Amino acid sequence: MSSTVRTPLYQKIQDYIRDLIATEGLKAGDRVPTEKDLMQLFNVSKITVVNAMVGLANDHIITRVPGKGSFVSSGEPEEMEEALPAAPTIHVERAAVLGRTRIIGLVMPSIYDYFAIRLIEGVQRALYEKGYRSMILLSGGDVDREKEAFKTLKEAGAEGLLVFPVDEENYNEEIISMKFSGYPFVLIDRYLPGVETNYIAADGRLGTSLAVDYLWELGHREIAICSDSPLQTITVQERIEGYMDALKNKGALINPAHMITEFQVGSPKDSEKHPLYRYIRSRMATAYITLNGRLGVQIYQMAKKAGLQVPDDLSIISFDDPTSIVEEFSVFTHIKQFEHEMGYRAAQTLLGIIENGTNDSHKYTKTLIKPELVIGQTTGSNPTI
Repeated sequence: MSSTVRTPLYQKIQDYIRDLIATEGLKAGDRVPTEKDLMQLFNVSKITVVNAMVGLANDHIITRVPGKGSFVSSGEPEEMEEALPAAPTIHVERAAVLGRTRIIGLVMPSIYDYFAIRLIEGVQRALYEKGYRSMILLSGGDVDREKEAFKTLKEAGAEGLLVFPVDEENYNEEIISMKFSGYPFVLIDRYLPGVETNYIAADGRLGTSLAVDYLWELGHREIAICSDSPLQTITVQERIEGYMDALKNKGALINPAHMITEFQVGSPKDSEKHPLYRYIRSRMATAYITLNGRLGVQIYQMAKKAGLQVPDDLSIISFDDPTSIVEEFSVFTHIKQFEHEMGYRAAQTLLGIIENGTNDSHKYTKTLIKPELVIGQTTGSNPTI
């Protein structure tokens, strides 16, 4: 095994900017290359470039002005205060003067299902055991609202944040800024590709693999996977990859028509007009894997409207149980992600960082919880065999 240490891409970009300032004799206020230029020059993603630029800004090498670009800094931090995102360390110092708040912020897109409820219960349990309390703000899946939530919680004296981030296509630069400034936070369910942080999630690849394996044992060969996420989040991508790998391992061909993504199901009364309804009614697939519980219920309802019985005519496996918060009364066959444990362990990790001062880039924890298949009443043998 080679012992050569590879220079991270973001560091190469930082070295390039530093060299450019030195060799070109750039002065304070001179513009540096744009993010787009750097993306093309280094053939990297935008998030890698932002990672590099936020680091340079925190080192007072450049000043980033929203909507205008990045400029060589004078090196005086007070001159950058207006241009840069609010520095979390300012709020930490303020809290230190006032005394420990023992407040932990939790930022989530929404609370509309049992997944979120169980996750919050796990967080609350861990905080209660250590004498902390939570403040919960919802981003609605909007990056600007997420940024505002971070700001509000920090100003309220939150000692750290638990973040269920918005889709990585709309990543929040403030997360990268928190990383460089040392502000304690833990990401839940999703992470930012290319950015090392503390995060915890269920193993999505394994989850869809378990679902495919079970349906295959029941004789299903036309297995559809459905996601109503408006963007292909890292979570969705990994679950679809698990689905494809599981089919490939069985020597099956991947049917693109069975990968149903990037759609929204509106009101139940209008469901008969939805393309998914026609897909279900025509029996294009004999089994469905849905990437959230709510969508599993919607497909169940569409099947009923189409005169089909579950599981006699088609089978459904959902991620998370949409029907009951009491496990003994589960109806849906589902992938259990142990969201209560996920929230509990995320909070424990954050409190460990806060209380032990272990927010070290070499000690990032990346935790994948092993999901389980819980067999309910929505799966049965392939009716065509």
